[in-house]
Amino acid sequence: MKDMHAGVAWSGQRHRPGGRPGRHLAASLVGLTVLISGCAGSGGAASPGALHQTATRPGPEPSATPSAVPSAKEPSHQAPGLPAPDAAIPKDPSRLADSLTGTAAQLRRAIDDWVRDGGPTKADPPEPVVLLALHEQRIYRYLARNPQVASRTYDRLPKDLAGRARDNVTAVRNLLSLARPVSGPVKFRVRPPEPANVLLDDFRRAERRFGVEWEVLAAVMFVETKFGRVRSPSYTGAQGPMQFMPGTWAAYGMGGDVHDTKDALLAAANYLHASGAPRDYRRALYAYNHSKAYVDAVLLHARQMKRDIRNYYGYYNWQVFVITTRGERRLTGP
Repeated sequence: MKDMHAGVAWSGQRHRPGGRPGRHLAASLVGLTVLISGCAGSGGAASPGALHQTATRPGPEPSATPSAVPSAKEPSHQAPGLPAPDAAIPKDPSRLADSLTGTAAQLRRAIDDWVRDGGPTKADPPEPVVLLALHEQRIYRYLARNPQVASRTYDRLPKDLAGRARDNVTAVRNLLSLARPVSGPVKFRVRPPEPANVLLDDFRRAERRFGVEWEVLAAVMFVETKFGRVRSPSYTGAQGPMQFMPGTWAAYGMGGDVHDTKDALLAAANYLHASGAPRDYRRALYAYNHSKAYVDAVLLHARQMKRDIRNYYGYYNWQVFVITTRGERRLTGP
């Protein structure tokens, strides 16, 4: 697991179970955009209206065991035609559109090969999928921070890709809007996610039990912990791949283990169902985290997975980033 001595925090309004407004503190933002630690409930008995925690200032450094964790084995010889992990992102909209178009097409083919060969049942995705997904992720992160470039780039993309790019860039930008860099020492404990098809089975199992669409559960886990890559607790005590506070876990965890992925996904589906899903996903997700930007981002990612399951496999290979006062750092991947 890698130690990272910096993170980002964000602030927002939460309500206590009794309905009284109050501010809670949580931890850091990592991953695609933001790790909203402490999201699933506050301390004490939880209810569907109980909110999650947000950060208004850096907290004390959580304990972590250092250990390097790439999401796939770093190759000694990179295959030709694949982008390097830190390849420069073009700044010109025309070149950027060409780069995104080519990367997206290559990634689709690489995912098709991976799925056809049964790879998602194994731990390590193949090098082409990892490198292409990372490059696509980095392009979207750049566009999220440069809206004028993004607007000119969309006009140069094929129609289907332009829609996908808008959704991804908007989701990234929404979550980044909640973040502020911090310079205090914060350590993150990270590890490889469970195989993609193992997670997919878990999402679908939770959907069958509680009626919450698997794509929504996947999008929540994606935003919260990058499909379980981030394993650090928040400094307020939120834990596990779906970041539950103890009181909420006691109410919705059904006696399971907060660190177990299957148990955590069932609890999240239970909580979202009690909060209004599937009838009203916006209401349910707003209960999970009181932020319209968060709700919109989760639903945009879920929409992309509904449109093409290959988007799930692409997101699965997006890596963990942390925002510091010294810039952005990647914690996982090649």
